[in-house]
Amino acid sequence: MKRFLPVAVLALAASFADASVIEKTKNVAGLTVQYKVVLPNNYDASKAYPGVLAFPGGGQSMDIVTSMIERYWRPEAEKRGYIVVMPAAPRGVLYFEGSEKIFPEFLKIILADYKIQDGKFHIAGVSNGGISAFHVAAQHPEYFLTLTGLPGYLIEATPDRIKAISKMCINMHVGELDSGWREDMTAQSKEFQSKGMKVRFTVEPGQGHIMRTLEGANSARLFNQFEEIAKGCGK
Repeated sequence: MKRFLPVAVLALAASFADASVIEKTKNVAGLTVQYKVVLPNNYDASKAYPGVLAFPGGGQSMDIVTSMIERYWRPEAEKRGYIVVMPAAPRGVLYFEGSEKIFPEFLKIILADYKIQDGKFHIAGVSNGGISAFHVAAQHPEYFLTLTGLPGYLIEATPDRIKAISKMCINMHVGELDSGWREDMTAQSKEFQSKGMKVRFTVEPGQGHIMRTLEGANSARLFNQFEEIAKGCGK
């Protein structure tokens, strides 16, 4: 014999959904954008959660989105109560080589679909994703609280673009063995610090371009840094 739940019970069950990763597709600024959303444990659609906009590295494909969601973001986001959004690059065009035109419309779509605390995100990315994070943050600083590159830095670091991110809490991680990136990020972090910007620059001992010291359980370090904003970026 089949049993049917009352409508009110079904609505409550939908509101308090199990933690999950949802795959979505939207048309944004004339581009088809695929992305994944991590929802926290005991997600309640009526509540506001801190949000993270994260960018994948490499060619920023959907396969890389899937991998990096699991390696860097999902476990801590589910546990701590964060919503994480990671978009793939439409047609393989990176988010600092043309696909950045989906912003800020894409952010407005996310804010319409989910309640994000204060309407602002933490923005982060790995490698090409880190460059993307700095690039997008400099274009639309009003949407972001903290900025994290692991690794990542600001390309086209003009005075106006530096000024745009100057109020954010900035975290820059680079591997000790990541020649080229380490030198560039060291120089830029010193420049930012000389301007009084709130920057934490960390060289990850023994690590190359892909830093295992920030993956898996170690990704808690990234979320700890997000939460330091309440203390003035840990200073």
